[in-house]
Amino acid sequence: MINKDLVGDLKLKWERIQQAMQQNGADACLLSVDVNLYYATGQVYNGYFYLPVEGTPWFFIKRPNGLSGEQVSYIRKPEQMTEIFAERGIKMPEKLLLEADELTYSEYVRLQAVFSPKETGNATTILRSLRSIKTPWEIEQFRISARQHAKTYAEVPSCYRPGMTDLEFQIEIERRMRLNGSIGLFRSFGSNMDIFMGSVLAGENAEAPSPFDFALGGGGVTSLPLGANGTLLKDGTAVMVDMAGNYTAYITDMTRIFSVGKLPEIAYRAHQVSIDIQQEIERIARPGTSCAELYNLAAGISEKEGLSAYFMGTKQQAKFVGHGIGIQINELPVFTPRSKELLQPNMVFALEPKFVLPGIGAVGIENSFLVTETGIEKLTHAEENIVNLSKE
Repeated sequence: MINKDLVGDLKLKWERIQQAMQQNGADACLLSVDVNLYYATGQVYNGYFYLPVEGTPWFFIKRPNGLSGEQVSYIRKPEQMTEIFAERGIKMPEKLLLEADELTYSEYVRLQAVFSPKETGNATTILRSLRSIKTPWEIEQFRISARQHAKTYAEVPSCYRPGMTDLEFQIEIERRMRLNGSIGLFRSFGSNMDIFMGSVLAGENAEAPSPFDFALGGGGVTSLPLGANGTLLKDGTAVMVDMAGNYTAYITDMTRIFSVGKLPEIAYRAHQVSIDIQQEIERIARPGTSCAELYNLAAGISEKEGLSAYFMGTKQQAKFVGHGIGIQINELPVFTPRSKELLQPNMVFALEPKFVLPGIGAVGIENSFLVTETGIEKLTHAEENIVNLSKE
C-alpha cells in the first residue's frame, strides 16, 4: 500500500497529524478527499484513511483493486469501517476529525452517524495548516517542478506566431507543458475556483473582473469566466503568462510578461516596480516575518510610485499579493493586509506583485519561494524582464 521510498516522509506526516490531534483533544482523524489522501498516503484512491491519535493508520479501500499491506481493508460502504473495528475490539473515537470544509453535507452526516462520536472537529483547517510546512521530500518535488516550469517558459517565445489570439497562444504553451511533463491537473481549494492549466491574459482582457478568487481575472470563455477570451495578439499588447508548474503533485507558480512589439513606457516602469517589490521582500522576509507586513510593503511601494490604481487589478483589485502553494495552488499562508500568519521555515509560497494597465494589459512578476532558516530562496528561475515576442 505504501511506496517504500515514501515511508519516512509519510511517517513524519502521520506524527504531525497526531501531534495536532493531541493539541485539539481528538482521538482520530478520517480523511477521504483526494489532496489529503495524497498528502497522507502518497497516492489517491477511493476510500478512507483513518489515523488514531496513537498507533498506526488504517486504509479502507473501495477502488482500485490490488492494494495490500498492513491494516488495509477493502470495503463497499463506510459502515463497514466500524464493523471491522468492533470485530477487533478497537474503541470508537469520542472526538473525530472530519474534513468539514470539503465533504458534501450528506457524506459528513453519514460519517457522523457511522462513528457516532460525542464531538466532531474540522480536519480541513488542521490539514491545511500542517500542509503549509513542507517536508524535505515535498521540497524536492517543488524543485523538480520549478526546473520543468522554467524549461517550458524558455520555450514560450517559440509558441508565438503573428496573428494569433491569446487562446491559440495558450494552446501552444499547454502543448509544451505536457511535453515537458505537466500532469495537466491544476488543483485549487474552495468552490468556484475552476481553472485549466493556468491563465494567459492579453491586452484589455486583463482588466476583466472574474468571479473566481485569483489575483487577476480575464473574461474567459463560456462557462469558465477566467483567463484568455480570444483577444488578438496585436502590436503594443502585453501578454501575461501564468501557467501552472504542475510537473509533480506539488505546484510551482510563476508569471512572466511578454509583449507583441514595443509597449508604452509606463508598462516597463510598472514592471520594474514589480521586480523592485520582489527584491525588497527577498531582502527582508525570514521566519517570523508577518505576511500582512509583506502585503503592506508591496502596496506601499505601489502607492509611492503612483501606481496604486493599477496594483493587482483595476476594475477589481485582488487584496493579496502572495499565497502558499503545494498540492493545491492556493494553500496557506496568504499575504493579505489583515493576515495573522507569520512565515515559518519550510513554507513554500508564491509572490505575485502585478499591475494592470488599461489598454495595454498586465505586467509584473511571480515566483515561488522557499522559507529557509535565515531568509527565503527563489525556486523558479527564468528571464524576468519583458520579452518581445516579435523579435524571436
